[in-house]
Amino acid sequence: MKHQGRLTAGDYEALADLRYSIRRFRQFSAKEADKLGLKPQQHQALLAIKGLPSSRQMTARMLAERLLMTGRLVDDLIQQLIDEGYVEAGPSTVGRAKHVIRLTPKAEDALDRLASAHLFEIRKMAPELMQSLRVLQDRQKMQHMTWML
Repeated sequence: MKHQGRLTAGDYEALADLRYSIRRFRQFSAKEADKLGLKPQQHQALLAIKGLPSSRQMTARMLAERLLMTGRLVDDLIQQLIDEGYVEAGPSTVGRAKHVIRLTPKAEDALDRLASAHLFEIRKMAPELMQSLRVLQDRQKMQHMTWML
């Protein structure tokens, strides 16, 4: 862990504000997913699949990496999503992967609804998030400049 000098009260305040904003957004996201009967991890998985460039196909290994999960846990998650009709697993049409995960129309519909709500919330929170990040970035620049003197 690299660290430059002692943190100031302003550093702690900015970090606390940023973490608070992130927690509020995560709570918002979980509530929105719950309204559609999805668990937060299920929503994150669907978004990871949808967000993959169209030239690629999602595999279980890739999904585990994107969600920072172990293979066994992601296999269970994929099975839940299959059982609930959100994804299908099938043979790959490109690349070397044997099995890929595809969204169903049910998942596409859920993501459309969730994405709209999330983008609205992010746009609402953006000024606050950007301010916290700016404060942290400015403090780092100031510390770096003092180290150079």
